[in-house]
Formats: sequence, C-alpha cells, structure tokens
Amino acid sequence: MTPLLRAALAGICVWAGLLPARVLSEIPVHRFPEPPHAYWTKTPADAFAGFLAKQQGGRGALLSGDAREQLVSLLQALNVPQASQLLAYSATSLQSGLILPSNPRAIYFNEEVYVGYVPGGRLEVAAIDPVLGPVFYLAQSDATGRLQAQRTERCMNCHAGRTSWGVPGLVAESVIATASSGASLDGFRRELAGHTIPLAERLGGWHVTGPHEQGEHLGNLLGAASAGGYTKFSNPPGSRFDWGHYPVRTSDLFAHLLHEHQIGFHNLVTLGLYRTRDALAAGGGSVRQEDRAPMDEIAWRLVRYLLFSGEAALPAGGLKPEPELQAAFSARRIAGPSGRSLRDLELGTRLFVNRCSYMIYTHGFSALPGELKQRVLRGLALALGEKGAPSEFAYLPAEEKRSIRLILRETGVLP
Repeated sequence: MTPLLRAALAGICVWAGLLPARVLSEIPVHRFPEPPHAYWTKTPADAFAGFLAKQQGGRGALLSGDAREQLVSLLQALNVPQASQLLAYSATSLQSGLILPSNPRAIYFNEEVYVGYVPGGRLEVAAIDPVLGPVFYLAQSDATGRLQAQRTERCMNCHAGRTSWGVPGLVAESVIATASSGASLDGFRRELAGHTIPLAERLGGWHVTGPHEQGEHLGNLLGAASAGGYTKFSNPPGSRFDWGHYPVRTSDLFAHLLHEHQIGFHNLVTLGLYRTRDALAAGGGSVRQEDRAPMDEIAWRLVRYLLFSGEAALPAGGLKPEPELQAAFSARRIAGPSGRSLRDLELGTRLFVNRCSYMIYTHGFSALPGELKQRVLRGLALALGEKGAPSEFAYLPAEEKRSIRLILRETGVLP
C-alpha cells in the first residue's frame, strides 16, 4: 500500500471519529419522494416486482389453495425458506388490528425479500431495490391466483423514521405486549437496529422456539398493567395460537439474529445510497468538498458493520440453530477455490468463523454509487491489513483477517 493511499484511508477513520453527531445522530426529514430519489414514482426493480411482472405476463406461478398454501407457494417462488419463519405477537405493523398473541404475524426472509403473513389478513412484502432501498407492498390474490399488490404511504409512518435516519428502512421493535390486544406496555432498543444490540433488549413481543425458548431475552413474555407499572408472565409458543395456521412450527433464535443483522445492514446501505445521491445532485454530478467528510463517515460505519464490530454476545453455551434453517442458510454459501465462505458458522461465541457479512454480496451493496462503494472497499482493505490497521479492529486475529481477505478476493469483492 502506497503512503498516499494509506493517508487517504486513514482520513476516513479520522472523520468517522469526529462527526457522529452531525451525520448520524441528527436526523433530518428526508425528502425521499422528491428528485433525485423519486421514491414513489420510479418503477421498482426488486425481486417481488419481478415476480409480479412475470405473473402479469403469464410466466409466473399462480397461487392456489387457502391462505397458508398460497403463502408457501409465494415463498417458493421468491426462494425464501419457510424455516426462516419468525412469529411476532405485538400489534406493531400496518395490520396491527389483526395481530394478537392468539394470532401472531409471521415473517419470512432471505437477503433480498421479507414476507409478512397474518392469518386472516393480506400479505406484506418488503423487497430491496438497488436504487430505492426497501419497497413495501400489501398484496392479495385475485380469483385467478394472481397477486394484486399496492404500495402504501402508510408504511412510511414507521419505515422512514429515526431507526433508518429518515430514509426508507426496516424496523424490528422489542416491546412488552398485553395478552388481550397485543398493545405495548413498554419498549426497548428504541430507534436502534443491528447486531450490536444486547440480546437482553431484543425480542420483546416475539416468539422464540427450540433450545433458546427461555433465556436472556425478552421473547415469549406478556405483560399486565399493575400498580406502578406492569408485571410480566410467560407466553410459550403455541399456547395461545394454532400452529396449523403456519407452514412450520419454529421461530428460531438463529433466524432472529440473522434478521436483526440484515436489518442493520440494509438501513446503513440505504442511508449511504440516498446521501450519496443527494451529494451528487448538490455537486452537479461530483461530490463537493463539504460533502466528502459525511460520506467518509457513512462508509466507515459500513466497514465497521460489515466486520461485525461490537457484535452482541451469543447466549452462554453458544447457539443451537434448528437444523432445517441452518441447512437452508448454508445452502446459499458463496465460496472460492479455498472452499472458505462468509457463511461458515462458528456459533460458539459469535455467529461466523469469518467476521465479514455475507450481505456484501447483495444487489443493494453491489449497486452502491462508486463514490461510496469505493470508500467502503478501501476502508475494508485498511481494516483487514495486518500492519497499520486501526486499533478498533484488534478483535480480529491476523489469521481471521487473512481468511476474510482471501474470501473477498476469491469472490471478486476485493482486487
């Protein structure tokens, strides 16, 4: 690495340390519906939009059977594993009137699509568009089995708030819900998303199944108002609802951890996408001097996140995923000649053997504007260096850094 390049990369670290309040704590009301973003008028090109276009053209699979069977058909068409199922019983979504401890909302996901299902309600889809970020749909099948979907501005009441810095983003709340209505008595990890949140603050209002059903998390609990506050009591999975309404009988902790990690990643990538477009528009196609430091900061935040900086501790004794979910996740591994992959699981003290996110292969990251993406890649090269790397990455041993660099080179991310 040349002295000039090293100095330029080090500048990213300096700015990242100096400007957190200015860029990421001060949340503007972002005008994402307006040019240059035009969130509501640009035609989405996400995976779900592609599925809808195929259906309209007579090339996509039609949905048949009852609501559960149609859900399964859609998940198969979108390559979303059923085993990724998460169940939430707090009334915190657009269809909150239907969501109860006796009628939980299910979420299924891969890296690009998130599907919500409430028995008796409409399907909800959030799909990641490389230009727009998350695009939100409500969908229902017609008499022919074709899905009719619409985008709704009501989603943005929650999905363009402080959690995602005012641009379209994903949210996973943690609350203590009541048994009667699923309404929230208390909330945790407000306006935060990602893998750094301690497990003790997560999963309120969600079910957790399997060996981690009980643990140092807020899952599987309900609350009742009492003098001076509320009391908590147990809500075991399946005790208040019929598992037969859902494709599988799981809401696995491993799926929760993957979901949380992905949400934090998508929100940072979308923030960078929108801020870079703003900067290019303000500079007439180039980045002005005054916009470079804020872009450096966002890029460095992405570098930290990609390398699992500050990853919250796993449960004592490690993580024990549901076998079908673990197999579905590992089946999507990308590996080069060495056979190593960013999806190789550690599960003892951390999620992954090689602590660099598999989300780096997503369309959203690949399509980032070059002005931001190159900053991130240069930052990764600096952070993964064995000499001269910032001290904040000392948690990565030299051998792990070498392994990550090898994987990123073999898979075409780094030169």
